[in-house]
Amino acid sequence: MVVGTTTFSFLYKHQIMKVIYNSFLPIKGFTAINLLGIIFIRKGKHLSEKIKNHETIHTAQLKELFVIFFYLFYVLEWIIKLFIYGKKSYRNISFEREAYSNENQMDYLQNRKPYAFLKRILR
Repeated sequence: MVVGTTTFSFLYKHQIMKVIYNSFLPIKGFTAINLLGIIFIRKGKHLSEKIKNHETIHTAQLKELFVIFFYLFYVLEWIIKLFIYGKKSYRNISFEREAYSNENQMDYLQNRKPYAFLKRILR
């Protein structure tokens, strides 16, 4: 364990989610980031149900694309959208659009169709 971190796991939407509170990830301005299915929360921030749901949607996307393809497509799409949307490129990545659009629907993952992010790529 790295000094200054707090780690715990919880069961959410039939998935065990590991959470690490720390001072390094995510970068300032963000509350949480999902890396390889582990949620990193900025110390001093609250892990709300909305954030849990958002990050669990990302975990579903990670699994569908066998992790490596998720990150490849994520970065590629971010670069393309950077030219189109500039500073707003992050919120226009299809994976983020799906997660932000459905983070308040707590039953979303129970009804989610596989590869649901695909319909948001060209929007």
